[in-house]
Amino acid sequence: MNRIYTQADWIARAGEVLPAAGFGNFDASVVIARGEGARVWDEDGHEYVDYLIGSGPMLLGHGHPEVMEAVLEQLPKGMTFFANNAKGIALAEAIVEAVPCCEQVRFVTSGGEADMYAIRLARAYTGKPKILKFEGGYHGMSAEAQMSLAPTREVNFPTPVPDSAGIPQGVADDMLIAPFNDLAAVDSLLAEHHDIAAIIVEPLQRIIPARPGFLQGLRDLCDRHGVLLIFDEIVTGFRLAYGGAQERYGVTPDICTLGKIIGGGFPLAALGASAEIMAHFDKATVGADKWLMQLGTLSGNPVASAAGLKTMEILRRPGQYERLRDLGQTLMDMQSAALTERGITHRICGDPTLFDIFFTEAEPIDYRSAKHSDPKINERWNSTLRANGVFKSQGKLYPSLALSSDDLELTRSAFQHAANALSEYRPNAF
Repeated sequence: MNRIYTQADWIARAGEVLPAAGFGNFDASVVIARGEGARVWDEDGHEYVDYLIGSGPMLLGHGHPEVMEAVLEQLPKGMTFFANNAKGIALAEAIVEAVPCCEQVRFVTSGGEADMYAIRLARAYTGKPKILKFEGGYHGMSAEAQMSLAPTREVNFPTPVPDSAGIPQGVADDMLIAPFNDLAAVDSLLAEHHDIAAIIVEPLQRIIPARPGFLQGLRDLCDRHGVLLIFDEIVTGFRLAYGGAQERYGVTPDICTLGKIIGGGFPLAALGASAEIMAHFDKATVGADKWLMQLGTLSGNPVASAAGLKTMEILRRPGQYERLRDLGQTLMDMQSAALTERGITHRICGDPTLFDIFFTEAEPIDYRSAKHSDPKINERWNSTLRANGVFKSQGKLYPSLALSSDDLELTRSAFQHAANALSEYRPNAF
């Protein structure tokens, strides 16, 4: 008789073979068994409405039948080739048609890889070494990206603070850090440093919106100083709009990175730019000295490409983004109503397609201001939500198009329970 393993069993097994008993991504105290539509179940059978959705890729929900059909059609034809394939080429065409800055794309397997290569591409094209990023901006796990991602100590700008061991000082020497939403700080750094290759920015930094004019201001400053502008659209691509943040905000970068949604839940990401910039991936065009080597065993994987193509086809259908924004706004309003009714100070931050709450009176405009008045308040909020059937991260809520009226009603009830828990906790927390 086969043994049935509980969640506790799996957690114990993970502790033997995985550092910190997890994959490094999410709370290791939960082990997900399966997902369907807008719901997931853990190994003990607890059911949740899923607002983590794989950290963003599952915009259509888990196991969308049309995406599954596309994947199952591809599987018997081959899982991977390390060679060009029709699905990958068709996906590249769809991305180029959708995303304003892309005349050509190069596929990789993860968003972190895409950001790493985008930085390297900017250096290859400009011949300059330095990169300007914003404090709190997330751009993957490369050495450059791990500068001032989540610094625990405040230092004077533009000094970078490494967030990981194992990064040599030489990396820090070529990184400049600025506060998000501060054009004057960026202008000053560009005027002082003439060896900056690029500015890399999340158009929606985690969940902090760019202030009106900030992204266009970056575009103008980059043009004035001969610096490339990189939009990290791993999260915002095909989420804020079909053409991503570039379409939503009307600002076109020189290079962008894409991931999550374009793989339909499978490992796939890309970077794109003009043909002139992307020529650095073509040795025959630019020569050995300017050539940027890039290869990957699973880049352009046909199964991932099939899933991404079908996902993008569905997203092109009329009304999809209007519905996503309506769902997101409904969730925003639910949270705010539950908290306001109990007199709990809060700010909902982000875009209806991606947002969360800061329990603070301050307006979150950058990394240093985007904080809870007491982190324990947020911990209590999220733990109560999970206890009442809502699954999300500590700092983001991703709506999906799979959400039903039943999912929303369960979520509304969970928000009410969580607001009650904060109201009871409030005398000790504020």
